[in-house]
Amino acid sequence: MSDNNSLSSSDSGLRTSDFGLQSPKQLGYHFPPEWAKHEATWLSWPHKEASWPGKIDTIYKPYAEFIKYLSLTEKVRINVRDEQMKAFALKHIEAAGADLSKVEFFFHPTNDAWCRDHGPAFLINPNAEIKKVIVDWGFNAWGGKYPPFDLDDVIPTKIGQHFNIPVFNPGIIMEGGSVEFNGAGTILTSRSCLLNENRNAHLNQDQVEKYLRDFYGTEQILWVSDGIVGDDTDGHIDDTIRFVNEDTVLTVIEENKNDENYELLQTNLRELQEMRLLNGKQLNIVELPMPDPVIYDDCRLPASYANYYISNGHVIVPTYRCDKDQKALDIIAEYHPDREVVGIDSTDIIWGLGSFHCLSQQEPSI
Repeated sequence: MSDNNSLSSSDSGLRTSDFGLQSPKQLGYHFPPEWAKHEATWLSWPHKEASWPGKIDTIYKPYAEFIKYLSLTEKVRINVRDEQMKAFALKHIEAAGADLSKVEFFFHPTNDAWCRDHGPAFLINPNAEIKKVIVDWGFNAWGGKYPPFDLDDVIPTKIGQHFNIPVFNPGIIMEGGSVEFNGAGTILTSRSCLLNENRNAHLNQDQVEKYLRDFYGTEQILWVSDGIVGDDTDGHIDDTIRFVNEDTVLTVIEENKNDENYELLQTNLRELQEMRLLNGKQLNIVELPMPDPVIYDDCRLPASYANYYISNGHVIVPTYRCDKDQKALDIIAEYHPDREVVGIDSTDIIWGLGSFHCLSQQEPSI
């Protein structure tokens, strides 16, 4: 376990001016799929009581178990506010049995824990002199729902400064949970989120697509309509559809026709069936069940098995004390044969309206 605070406030990070006016795509950079080899997983230690009102103390055990599995095959880099938060985090991580030699702390204060959305988007170009860059999209807490978010908004640039990695600033709002990559030039996303007026009201669909292509290094954007009920992100794709290889997706399906998610997810399914990839192929579509409704304090929570995270050695899947848990684990395992699939109880974590994928952001290896 190491402490990396000494450079965290450095102003030495390279800027996009070092590349002139060229975009990451023009420079040959791309965002790898999640199953590509990682150098590390980035996290922001949970501390905001308002995100888990009345329950935050119950999330640390499953969260630390998540870190344990990550640490078995890659580094875990954790943003914390100060030494006190670091000590608190370390107590839970040690109790979980994580490999502390793989855990690194950075004194980067955050407003909240959702590192998928406020963390750095790492792009790589193995043939370039500078092989890794960061894109620092704007962050406004899912359409301004949860101010303040100023600390979260600058996390990617702080990380770029620490490691002296060039940082690109597109100047628009974008969240990592809203986009899913196949590693072959295609992004999946949802209209309900990226075309929502609370993100970039001045942009139309074509303009949004151009930003995605230019700053993620991709060629094609495929759209579904909506997300699941209870999702305060306005429909992040990582709760509904996940690529498992270049042409296969797992998509969540609600089996109960009376459930309010049923028709939403059927619409997404029909849209997936009509899509064609860059090579003209249809998607291979695998159906993943939704868990039984998870309700707390009269709120329908966005519980989904699709919010899993792929590390170098594992697929870490949220479970919900539901008889569909094992079926979901088995399906996910079938399509990730090179990794161990692990279920971790997310019944308390989902009260924060997200799970393991929402909480994490991968840093690719070169």
